[in-house]
Amino acid sequence: MNLEAFRKSLHQRPELSDQEQHTAQTIVNFLQPLKPDELYTGVGGTGVIAVFKGNQPGDNVLFRCELDALPIDETSDFDHCSKNPGVAHKCGHDGHMAMVCGLAEILAANRHFTGQRLLLFQPAEETGQGALAVVADPVFKSLNVEYSYALHNLPGVPLGQIQIKAGTFNCASRGMSIQFTGQGVHAAYPEQGRSPAAALTELLDALLAFEFVSTGDELQMLTVVHAKLGEKSFGTTPEQAEVAVTLRSSSNQGMQQMVKQLTALAAQTANEHQLQHSIDWHDVFLASVNDNNCAKRVAASAKALGMNLVWLDQPLRWSEDFGAISQQSKGAMFVLGAGESTPQLHTAHYDFPDALLEIGLALFEHIAYAH
Repeated sequence: MNLEAFRKSLHQRPELSDQEQHTAQTIVNFLQPLKPDELYTGVGGTGVIAVFKGNQPGDNVLFRCELDALPIDETSDFDHCSKNPGVAHKCGHDGHMAMVCGLAEILAANRHFTGQRLLLFQPAEETGQGALAVVADPVFKSLNVEYSYALHNLPGVPLGQIQIKAGTFNCASRGMSIQFTGQGVHAAYPEQGRSPAAALTELLDALLAFEFVSTGDELQMLTVVHAKLGEKSFGTTPEQAEVAVTLRSSSNQGMQQMVKQLTALAAQTANEHQLQHSIDWHDVFLASVNDNNCAKRVAASAKALGMNLVWLDQPLRWSEDFGAISQQSKGAMFVLGAGESTPQLHTAHYDFPDALLEIGLALFEHIAYAH
């Protein structure tokens, strides 16, 4: 298979999280001629799992990639631009899928490995819900996954460099939206109402003063991403206010501590100002924690292939829902450098560097056969 051409065909037909029907069918159409021993569809929504059995008993090892794209307009003018307005593969999932499809071809042609190799094409990574839905699916549970691996390309890192770490690799994160509701009145009589303005100001001060904690492998941080008070209506006092923050932690335990602390802060602030309040949660990602031996396997394969390998001493701050899969198995996620001049992920001018296709595939292949 021409990996580059296949990657570009996927790039042209991107789909948002939980809407990846065409992408999933494209993957199924590719896999069926390879005659996997099992081919499951609709896993965790639109997910696809192909199972290839080796010629001897052994471990059940899973390799995961992602189906979904982002709600971003593509402004580039290359020939393989997105044909779906407002949707584009700006995280490189098209490249990740192409690599795993290349691995499927290799496994189908050479069964000289032990156990089973499971290839997961996972939906809805961008929302943090896809991996959770997959691991909750009876099909996934029946496959008894023992080991799992995934990669993510990363601009700003030298092209082809492999970055790995034991323990927390990607931080847990979640969006927290806090709403205050008081009583709006005519702007001439503010004392007759209950404006949430003071409560919002007080809460913002407390959130902005939240300490950035980074000691060893433990990190906690908070980013205020949005705030709103009432409407621009000069004849009324505001009745509602909202503030949205992103919480980030290097451990799931640390995240629960932050959730407890900030939930209590919101309730206390509302009570002090005689306001009603509510809290909504968005984009919940677990920490992605690498098993020590799996991380060593990635490193050993990278060294065997003569790749540029870097061991990280701090977890990456961005989140990845692979953490839900590595909670159910011994797993490892690693970074594949996308080049120091490549535009950043989740930006309109990003495009997956095709030079990475053979590099990522070679590493996946080595892990698959060395396990």
